[in-house]
Parts: sequence; structure tokens; C-alpha cells
Amino acid sequence: MKEPVRGNNGFWSMFRQGGMPSAIASVMGAPTAQHMAFIRSLMRGQRRLEVLHVPLNELEMVVFDLETTGFAYQHGDEILSFGAVRMVGGHIVEGEQYYSLVNCKRPVPEMITELTGITQDMIDSAPTLMEGLHDFMSFVGGRVLIAHASAHDKAFLNAALWKTSKVNLGHRVIDTMMIARWLEPDQSGFSLDELLMTRDIPIKGRHHALEDAKMTAMLWQSYLRDISLRRVETLGDLYAYLSHC
Repeated sequence: MKEPVRGNNGFWSMFRQGGMPSAIASVMGAPTAQHMAFIRSLMRGQRRLEVLHVPLNELEMVVFDLETTGFAYQHGDEILSFGAVRMVGGHIVEGEQYYSLVNCKRPVPEMITELTGITQDMIDSAPTLMEGLHDFMSFVGGRVLIAHASAHDKAFLNAALWKTSKVNLGHRVIDTMMIARWLEPDQSGFSLDELLMTRDIPIKGRHHALEDAKMTAMLWQSYLRDISLRRVETLGDLYAYLSHC
């Protein structure tokens, strides 16, 4: 299906606002149209100012990680898997986790298979990008996101959201790498492995999206204790301190 043309009797405006004519929905398939409508509606209103005043120990969050075919989404690399866990403050919510492979329609490089354990056969039978993205965003809801070295994950999420639904990620994001640079500026390195070792957090199942999300959640738990000692109480306080790093 070709991308709608701007100015075509208001069609593009309707598309951008989350509307979907029934004829187009029938061509795309009802589930796909419903997934798109949900994603587009979720992205509206994610920058609520009141979230900035929520105490960090009460904040509802989703810690997530992605595995991808490479590092350059602008050159065609795509998401291979989503992994995420829910947290409230420093508490990991038991049993509230999400994991899915994605059929990205791009060959899985051998080096990525060696790194992640994800094979081409696994991807060929996985849900589509739209399905995986819809289910991941359903799991996230309106919660604040946490990721380590979040620029990579945000870039791939934005590329996937634009490709499937013509929207950008609207959620607020906390980056544990930025927090580490603030709390421990003299660290020799800020990779996830290095920071986990510094905090005596066991490293298990690296480069599996769900396991990486779990370890990043434990890293956030550790940092939250240090953050509270610095009298940083709310998300807005945290952003203010990180903006000076």
C-alpha cells in the first residue's frame, strides 16, 4: 500500500489524527488498522507535566531493551526483539514482564546470531513488527521508560513507530547511562557490563532483551538509593540534575 498523499481530500489529515477510513482498513486488515489506531492514540498526551512532580519512589516505569539487526536504522537495520519489565519506584513488579521476537523481514546477520542467539528460523516464525510493537506499547501504556544508553533504543523505536503508524515516541525516558555519568563521573567506562560489575549485580543472559531489561532494572534500583541521598525526589528534579551533566 502506498503512503497517503498530503492534501488528498483531507485523507492525510485524518490519517495523522488517528482516523482510518473503512476501505483502507479493509485493505490493511482490521487487526493492523486497530493496532495503528491504538498506537497513535497512546502517543497523544504522553508529555503530561504532572508526571514531573511524581516522587521517584512512586513513579510507574517500564525498563526495556531491544535487540536489533545492527546499529544503523537509517540504513535498514530493524528490531529483532523487545524485552521489558514493570517497576514502581525501586520495586520490580513480580510477573509483570514482556518479551517478543519480531519478524523484521531482514536477514539476521551471523554476528548478531552469535551475539544474541536469535536465528533466522526464530525470526521467520515470529510476530510482525506491527504486532510486536502494538503488544510492547500495550505493556508500556503511559508509563515512563527506562533504558541503558537509550539513544539506540529510542532511535529504533521511533523508526518502527513512524514506519508502522506515522508517529514518534512521546514517552519520557530515563537513561541509566546518564545517571551513572552523574553519580560516578570517574568511572573508566559506562557500558552495561561495566556498571553491573561496579554495582555487584550478577550478569546473566547478556544480549537477550528481557534479561538485559531485568539487569537494567536492578541497576536503576541501585542508583535510586544513591539518588535519594542527594535529595532528588521527583522526576523533574532528576531531569534538572541530568541536564547539567
